[in-house]
Amino acid sequence: MTHRHEKGFTFIELLVVIILLSLIAAVIVPRTFKSMGKAKSKIARTKMNIIESAIQQFYVDCERYPTDLSELLEAPADVEEKWSGRYCKPSDLMDPWDNPYLYEPEGLVNVGSYDLISLGADGQEGGDADNADIYNE
Repeated sequence: MTHRHEKGFTFIELLVVIILLSLIAAVIVPRTFKSMGKAKSKIARTKMNIIESAIQQFYVDCERYPTDLSELLEAPADVEEKWSGRYCKPSDLMDPWDNPYLYEPEGLVNVGSYDLISLGADGQEGGDADNADIYNE
């Protein structure tokens, strides 16, 4: 009588591997999503820097600040001869959550200047963590 030695995993071994993989996933996945939120906030600030540079170039060329961000893309009638745009790409005016940046020419946070605002992941005013509003500095 010969015994066959089958190679493979027992049900218990497979169950242990599945449990271990589930535990690892339960720890790693939330950390990954948390770091993705931080990365989007950093991207939002980087894009704000691009918009700030575009606003400053608009100011140099047109001798005034834009009244809204669309003036970075299309020449306003009153400064058409001075306008040297497009000062940025339309995609630069969208935050990482695909919401448009808000522009306040009379800054409330940056008094004496202008505010650029991303409303965060939720697209609503206020919030915390990933939903927190992000302002230019």
